[in-house]
Amino acid sequence: MSATPYYPVVLDLHDRRCVVLGDTALAEEKALGLRATGAEVVHLRRPFQPGDFAGAYLAIDASDDPGGQRAARADADRERVLLNVADVTHQCDWIAPAMVKRGPLQIAISTSGESPFLARALRERLETMFGTEWGPFTTLMGGMRRRLRRAGISPDAQQRAYRHLLRSEATDLLRDGDESGAAGLALTIEQAAHDSGRTPMGEVVLAGAGPGDPDLVTLGTRAVLADADVVFHDALVGPEVLRLCGPRARLVDAGKRSGRRSTQQSDINEAMIVAARSGDLIVRLKGGDPFLFGRGGEEVDALQRAGIPVRVIPGVSAALAAPAAAGIPVTHRGVAASVAFVTGHRAGGDPTALDDLARSVDTLVVLMPAELDAISGRLAAVLGPDRPAAIVSRATTPDQQVVRAPIGSIAAVARAAGVQPPSTLVVGDVVDVLSEAASLPFVSRQALAGALATPR
Repeated sequence: MSATPYYPVVLDLHDRRCVVLGDTALAEEKALGLRATGAEVVHLRRPFQPGDFAGAYLAIDASDDPGGQRAARADADRERVLLNVADVTHQCDWIAPAMVKRGPLQIAISTSGESPFLARALRERLETMFGTEWGPFTTLMGGMRRRLRRAGISPDAQQRAYRHLLRSEATDLLRDGDESGAAGLALTIEQAAHDSGRTPMGEVVLAGAGPGDPDLVTLGTRAVLADADVVFHDALVGPEVLRLCGPRARLVDAGKRSGRRSTQQSDINEAMIVAARSGDLIVRLKGGDPFLFGRGGEEVDALQRAGIPVRVIPGVSAALAAPAAAGIPVTHRGVAASVAFVTGHRAGGDPTALDDLARSVDTLVVLMPAELDAISGRLAAVLGPDRPAAIVSRATTPDQQVVRAPIGSIAAVARAAGVQPPSTLVVGDVVDVLSEAASLPFVSRQALAGALATPR
């Protein structure tokens, strides 16, 4: 049976008569919560008696008395009082949600009575995401809203100002206790809204999308994706991660693909500059980390030269995540104390440079080894054909695949296993250091859900 479809509301209970029944800890908690809203609370520490709801607006029965609860339900219907019977959903007119309270900001979570535990668990998660700074920030935005409306500022200009304030450093300043700094920043944004003929400058954020699993996208990147106007994303960014973008965001595929016609880097830079000058929040979403073989430094340089505000949110790189997901530590005491990272196209280039790099470190990680035969052959000649190696394909996703073999035969083994890109090559004794972990690769939340749903 499906849950009752409830209509969520926020009630003003100030000076309204509210009745709480029961001599229980829950009843005491409910009474305190109602008093905090300014309600006129009558707390009767006993089960229901006829006449208890006379003149009441709202009532809560937390008495644990089934007979009294049935009588309370009938009386509430006669008196037209909105009643909540604790933990008896079918007798409730309304359900109290789990609440995250930050001053005037209140976030309510309801499961329509299906699972109070889930509502509480989600509340606890949200409490870690929304700190105490969100109370004064809500007040700050409320003051801006009232002043802009009184000044007759157009709705579009108001919305731009609100988005600008939300994306600004105001919450960071409030978190650090700098209320005057946050107020000054809000005032600057508010004053700009009065200049209807000027479009405020936007911003570009270079953000790391991680190795594939959306659970590995950082909270900072999730926040800017939710607010973004335009998202320029790489080819390696999968649909699961792109679903984190807000409904207003325009998605632009700016991926570069080996052997295929791709967008030129200069064209990507120019498109971001034009969009930022129109006042948009631009997110340049890159697989892994934007500053590790992601050409992020080049894009930052181009944006800064054009006078565009730009910042960087680091991401989880496949260089570390792929080996970890396969149970391979890139360093291990007594086995490997150094590690180097190189891209496949670089590894397939100057053989002398690759030879020197491979000899100088204990663990070598090659990202996107497209020319695997050539790369593995070169490394086998330098390190010996028996050096342990592994290929991790589509790391951290439900399609993750791991093959292990000596470097001299890893290409043939990968080919026989049908390994698909994107992949990562790991070479070194660390490949075999955790024999137990080798049989327990990283399992993403998506992969785990699929496994649990598969009949045995």
